[in-house]
Amino acid sequence: MAAIDLGSNSFHIVVARLVDGELKPIDVLSEKVQLGAGLDANSHLSEEAQQRGLECLRRFAQRVSELPRSAIRAVATNALREAKNRHEFISRAQQVMGTPIEVIAGREEARLVYLGVAHTLADDNDRRLVIDIGGGSTEFIIGSRFEPLKLESLHMGCVSYTQRFFPNGSINQKAFDSARTAAARELLAIRRDYRRLSWDNTIGSSGTAKAIRQACITLNQGDQITYRGLVALKEHLIGFGHTDKIAIEGVKPTRSAVLPAGVAILLAIFELLGIEAMDYSDGALREGLLYDMAGRLRHEDVRERTIKALKKRYHVDAGHSQRIEATALYLLAQVRQVWELEESEFHDMLSWAARTHEIGLTIAHTQFHKHSAYLLQHSDLPGFTNTEQQLLAFLVRGHRRKFPKEEYRLLPEQRQSGYRKLCLLLRLAVILHRSRSSARLPAIELKVDEKTLNLRFPADWLEHHPLTRADLDNEADYLHAIGFELNIQ
Repeated sequence: MAAIDLGSNSFHIVVARLVDGELKPIDVLSEKVQLGAGLDANSHLSEEAQQRGLECLRRFAQRVSELPRSAIRAVATNALREAKNRHEFISRAQQVMGTPIEVIAGREEARLVYLGVAHTLADDNDRRLVIDIGGGSTEFIIGSRFEPLKLESLHMGCVSYTQRFFPNGSINQKAFDSARTAAARELLAIRRDYRRLSWDNTIGSSGTAKAIRQACITLNQGDQITYRGLVALKEHLIGFGHTDKIAIEGVKPTRSAVLPAGVAILLAIFELLGIEAMDYSDGALREGLLYDMAGRLRHEDVRERTIKALKKRYHVDAGHSQRIEATALYLLAQVRQVWELEESEFHDMLSWAARTHEIGLTIAHTQFHKHSAYLLQHSDLPGFTNTEQQLLAFLVRGHRRKFPKEEYRLLPEQRQSGYRKLCLLLRLAVILHRSRSSARLPAIELKVDEKTLNLRFPADWLEHHPLTRADLDNEADYLHAIGFELNIQ
């Protein structure tokens, strides 16, 4: 398997083999791309930055060219979360890689970081705080063993803070103070909750923590990152006067330019969260991606837990949603070959949409399908990428009444045809269970071609279920408006 992390500062790829449930890394590549540095004042990604990213991905693509596409997962973080023209870059990058690139939310990034770190540490019951300072964001996770208990992502990173506070490479006390104050303001949003929850030890992950730890070792400050060591490192960096002059044994020149910003951020974190010392872990987002993929292979998909939690939170009628799910999957089984819906993704997404399509009822019955879609698209859903949330929200938004043409148009182009057909199956399942009866449906036959659905019922069944007949006649009109024909027999 291969995990690719399109970070704001660096792009990383890890290729590993799954052997007896254990991941064995066999290749690691990392390149400093500084995608985040290519964002202008209007949050547009420059052509130069895009080209740096694409050239790196071309090299990564060669390394994974022999792997099946299902064994590769690529995710992008803060720089592409912020970029208004991200779809332009993602489209070009997907052509280069030949595999989807998903933009993940900050808290999903935090969850994956924790998963990567947790697998590198002793499997004890200690509660740990994991801190990951990236190029554009910093993730904070409190967890125990393999379970995160609190996840946050703040908009501060070594690349963005370098641009704001060390723009010309000049290193001085005033720049450090400004950067530390800005980071402290960000931290105020989480300080109380985190200190109240508490933790036993602190772990740093990714390149910034690694570089700071190495610099502290070089300055004879011990192999842990301490507050005293950070202060000494800050004074040492000020002594260089400019990022071009930084020369610290063990710290790569490509990392030196963003090191002052990273130190300023970490100083603020130590001060506001009351941290005395921090260890370092080699685990990070990319390792977390691999373990997440391995979990899905073992059917330990965190997305299943997320859907169950959603149903509980919004008091979903479990029996009704299960009946709709079963009928939707029954219809899918009959058409999956003709409609080319054989990938497991379609089965899973239809299943999750069926189970969550009524969560909006908690808000109001009127337009509840729109409320459900909004909650699915804008909530933090562990395990789901931004695109997956958009697709799930589309299915739920379109399960009743007029087909949502605008939301359909905004879907990734390569997903539109499949998800429109998937939505039609969910619509039929909902209609067939409108009475909310627990009585079993009869054997229903669905045959399709590209634009026609032929739905056959046992003789006289529809005559005894006039509401279902009326709803299906209305559905035929809705489908006709989008170019499909529904024949009811």
